[in-house]
Amino acid sequence: VPDQNMSRDRFPFPYQPYDIQEQFMQSLYSALDQGKVGIFESPTGTGKSLSLICGALSWLSDYEERRRQEAAALLQEGEAALSVSTAQSSTPSSSAEPDWITDFVQKKAERDLVTKLKSCEDDEAFKLLQLSKEDQSETQGDQEDEELIIAEYESDDESKSKSSEIFGCSQIYYCSRTHSQLAQFVHEVQKSPFSKDISLVTLGSRQNLCINEEVRRLGSIQRINDRCMEMQKNKHEKQHHEEGVKRKRGPAKSVCPYNKALALQQMRDEVLGTVHDIEQLLKLGRETHSCPYYATRLAIPPAQLVVLPYQMVLHEATRKATGVQLKGQVLIIDEAHNLSDTLSCIHSAELTGTQLCRAHSQLSQYADRYKSRLKAKNLMYIKQILFVIEGLVRVLGGKVGQNPQIFLFLLGTEMLTINNFLFKAQIDNINLFKVLQKYFEKSMISRKVSVRMYSSINASFRHFASADQQGSVEAEKVLSASPMMQVEGFFMALTNSNTDGRVVVHRQGTLSEGSVKFLLLNPAVHFAQVLKECRAVIIAGGTMQPVSDFKQELLFSAGVGDERIAEFSCGHVIPPENILPLVLCSGPSGQELDFTFQNRDSPRMMDETGRILSNICNVVPGGVVCFFPSYEYSRQIISHWEANGALARLANKKKIFQEPKKANQVEQVLSEFSRCIQRCALDSSGLTGALLFSVVGGKMSEGINFSDDLGRCVVMVGMPYPNIKSPELQEKMSYMDKHLPHSGGRSPGQALIENLCMKAVNQSIGRAIRHRGDYSSIVLCDRRYSRPATLSKLPTWIKDRTSTYTNFGPAFAALRKVRIKSKPVLVHVGKEGASSRISNISMLKLIREAATTKISGRALA
Repeated sequence: VPDQNMSRDRFPFPYQPYDIQEQFMQSLYSALDQGKVGIFESPTGTGKSLSLICGALSWLSDYEERRRQEAAALLQEGEAALSVSTAQSSTPSSSAEPDWITDFVQKKAERDLVTKLKSCEDDEAFKLLQLSKEDQSETQGDQEDEELIIAEYESDDESKSKSSEIFGCSQIYYCSRTHSQLAQFVHEVQKSPFSKDISLVTLGSRQNLCINEEVRRLGSIQRINDRCMEMQKNKHEKQHHEEGVKRKRGPAKSVCPYNKALALQQMRDEVLGTVHDIEQLLKLGRETHSCPYYATRLAIPPAQLVVLPYQMVLHEATRKATGVQLKGQVLIIDEAHNLSDTLSCIHSAELTGTQLCRAHSQLSQYADRYKSRLKAKNLMYIKQILFVIEGLVRVLGGKVGQNPQIFLFLLGTEMLTINNFLFKAQIDNINLFKVLQKYFEKSMISRKVSVRMYSSINASFRHFASADQQGSVEAEKVLSASPMMQVEGFFMALTNSNTDGRVVVHRQGTLSEGSVKFLLLNPAVHFAQVLKECRAVIIAGGTMQPVSDFKQELLFSAGVGDERIAEFSCGHVIPPENILPLVLCSGPSGQELDFTFQNRDSPRMMDETGRILSNICNVVPGGVVCFFPSYEYSRQIISHWEANGALARLANKKKIFQEPKKANQVEQVLSEFSRCIQRCALDSSGLTGALLFSVVGGKMSEGINFSDDLGRCVVMVGMPYPNIKSPELQEKMSYMDKHLPHSGGRSPGQALIENLCMKAVNQSIGRAIRHRGDYSSIVLCDRRYSRPATLSKLPTWIKDRTSTYTNFGPAFAALRKVRIKSKPVLVHVGKEGASSRISNISMLKLIREAATTKISGRALA
């Protein structure tokens, strides 16, 4: 961290920023310069992405300029000192040392300084040449099958570390949860004032970046990885054959035509020269006939801004394999409201009985095939891995070699500490640390077995699969992904501290249905290394509440002191009258709204919910989005409404849509939902828009925008508490109660349950307000939302405007007032500084109806 802090009053921005954006950028700049861990909360729709981009890249530009100035000054001083030393070399010395020794030592030190400083100014061509040499050296392998034999060699991440050190540039790593969020961020960079000056690379998996159609058709990410590595192996064998090495008999093996050194280097240069998103990388790869996956990896060391998914930066093994070097760099974690859960999921691991049996079979075949060429110690490690796998199968009640479909008469779930699990599996005498370090990491045995088995199975079934359709189906089953990588991941999970995790053993009757799962209880233990390595870490989100619990679980537990933490939180840019959050404690007939697990299934509660929605649809124009706490309850209540006619009454006012079961259908449903709302604004069909049924935590509760007329009202039915009976959740609560401090008269475990619920609520209700001119109402249907402790967990900009209604009548009147007062407004849309008119749907028609609108179900009270 620099001794003298930098500051900046103005930031390059594509338009006149809001006040809160300027405050955000100034706080961000300061946090980066001082090496802080920053928690930044900025509601969705306030331009958070642009603020992150312009604030962070302004700091990077200033920081790099200061480094250049400091290096130039040191270089000038060194050269001046060297010239003075040369001029004084003939002057007699009074030192006790002989003159020639003093002169030699002084000149060597000064020349070393100048040489070191000048080396920092070497041109890009030299650096790229160094990488090119390393790329070519990586293509040189051992002869024939010997490249798959275990050997002691330098790991990939070590060579990547050296190539990264060549550049020595400051980098910003930006990560988010999904590829669509990363693409949106890259688009914002392209619109920013830095788009022409920044070198940016977007990273992704082979599944996202592969342009080889033969490989893409395989579908699953593991099979794509295995096939890619097999083609790399075939490429090495082809090179040896061309060099005069005799090749084994058999048909020619396919290689990837997109993995050629010169083409990769050309694409790398193109990537660094212009900002590309994933789709543009794919297009560029096809144009240059070069693999985007490997070209982007080559572009990591010289890039200033690296955009990548969570997994690639938060998981240490993946980070090393990718070539990501966090030491002294800046990390920005966006959409971080569920960071704790994300870290736990990334570092958890699960193996099914089927996977264990297949892994044992594949590794046994590998050992038998190469036993004559395996060193004794490597054969010993293979036998140890097989022994551990046998122990895991034994825990599930089975035996290696038996039919995994045989019924074992064992049912139930057991939660064990890591040590107790190792004892139960009778593998406590195996040093898993040594197996992982000496065998998995150095020999990359998981990939080698995966590639070898994929290659042999693929060859065996190629003619069988093409014979008939049934054969094709069988081949698909056999060619499923090798489980060796999952086995390695589970072994790695078992090396966690005994207190930091648990192993869940699920016995389901047959070995194939059973599973062993590692559950990480302390995510801070893995986040600590990231926090230690990085110069600064920025944790950003639309809502980060409650911040105190977040700091306790992830920062304080990771050893971060309070003095290193910086916090920033801002309100929304919308006027107060543009949002109406309501807590409904009772419905139109007076039925108390209590959607606890015991009460929510009652016909009276479901009937009342139908009446509430009917009234809302009578007065709210455009789109209404209704969130249910679970898929099961969504199916149950909609079926009930179909039976009693409530669904038909809703359909008379708004066309009804439901969240699709498959993720690839979401875009189609949203498109139809939007078109329906647009049509209703123009025709006289009697419909006032559309109603979308969705689920909290589902496909439409995060990352989907219901802006403007798509979401004029968001209805939250009940409170989406997690399943308290889940063994995993109970163990997590117990761990937190034991290791985290209690505060506010509640245990950390109880706070976890409340936080999980309200984080999900906040993500769902935040879908509606997306820009300064937007407006919407939020209806929270459950009396429990009125509790002060629950209200306090809403985002501040929503909480401060929330009203609680014990009776439905006044709440309905408030909704009608918003509907009648809403007018077309001229709003600043922000991106290009332009303005646009936001119009309501058939507003005049609805206002004329307002005087005669009655509360549906009032007569039933």
